[in-house]
Amino acid sequence: MNSKSLYTVSTFIRINTKRFFRDRLAIFFTVVFPLIFLFIFGAMSKGSDVSFKISVINESSSEYSKTYENDLTENKFFNVDESISNLDDALEKMKRSEIDAAIVLPEDFGNEVDGVISGQARVVYTSNNEQSAQTLISVMNAQFDAINSELVTLKQPFSAVGEQSNERSLSRFDYTFSGLLGFSIIGLGIFGPVNVFPELKKQGILRRLHTTPLQVWQYFVSNVISQAVIGIITLSISFVVAIAVFDLNVVGNWFELAAFIAFGIISIYGIGLAIGGWAKNERQAAPLSNIVVFPMMFLSGTFFPRYAMPEWLQGVSNYLPLTPVIDGVRLIATEGKHLTDIGPQLGLIAAWTVVIYIIAFRVFRWK
Repeated sequence: MNSKSLYTVSTFIRINTKRFFRDRLAIFFTVVFPLIFLFIFGAMSKGSDVSFKISVINESSSEYSKTYENDLTENKFFNVDESISNLDDALEKMKRSEIDAAIVLPEDFGNEVDGVISGQARVVYTSNNEQSAQTLISVMNAQFDAINSELVTLKQPFSAVGEQSNERSLSRFDYTFSGLLGFSIIGLGIFGPVNVFPELKKQGILRRLHTTPLQVWQYFVSNVISQAVIGIITLSISFVVAIAVFDLNVVGNWFELAAFIAFGIISIYGIGLAIGGWAKNERQAAPLSNIVVFPMMFLSGTFFPRYAMPEWLQGVSNYLPLTPVIDGVRLIATEGKHLTDIGPQLGLIAAWTVVIYIIAFRVFRWK
């Protein structure tokens, strides 16, 4: 790549960037529209629960432990996830904020000691969920106080004790935010070029560019880089709002996060480039873009968590182009992972990027 080619690319980067920020409609759908969704889902995520979401891990074989487990299930203050059978599964669900804590009834819970039935329940919780866990422990100790008073002994036979795990759980908004970023990336990468390129063809701008020494790869590179820059700028606004208004806690490295988001935008932009570059007009581009966008929007975890889907559907959604982008943002931003930790996501994005841009390069039309 010589200096003349670099100058051509940099010139078109400036042109594309200026054109975007002069387009009020593009700014609305790229910046304002995603912010509307951010406020809607953020408000929903901040809603308080009326009960504790817990799992009960009963390691005891005593009759009393079974009775107590049933009492917890029937108690209106507890929403028990009965699908969890071991602590590892419980910790995994705590990390995703599907449950608040796990109540472990150890092997000796409910056994007789000196003629008295006794036991100590463990409340396992994540490091950033201590306040809710202490409230839960207080509720359980109040229950045990009532039981202890009936047994009338000097020593309190039943109690609950907290146990903090080394894991950090995500708030509902933490989990939602990365999906909303995915929605913004769809707007940047697909809806933008799908609308822009047919319009440029209609106005004859691309046809006139084709008569110049400009090469396809130069036009592609300038569009890709400008879109990545625009994406980082506009998505930064979403981060500022999420941190200031909804207490988003970004624990990952900001530089790595920005680099990953730029990579994700570049990959998804290839889809819009292929559709918009192939379509002769908006009537061709719109239905094709909808066919591509809607499966990703609903299956990649944009609005709904993928763990709530059936396992077979999760398996299918793993390989959609947007899924590794959303998962990678979540892993870096809210779980503190590094780029070296998310090799599978990077590999899948890279594979999709190669395939998508080969297709885009082959089907691109100047008119």
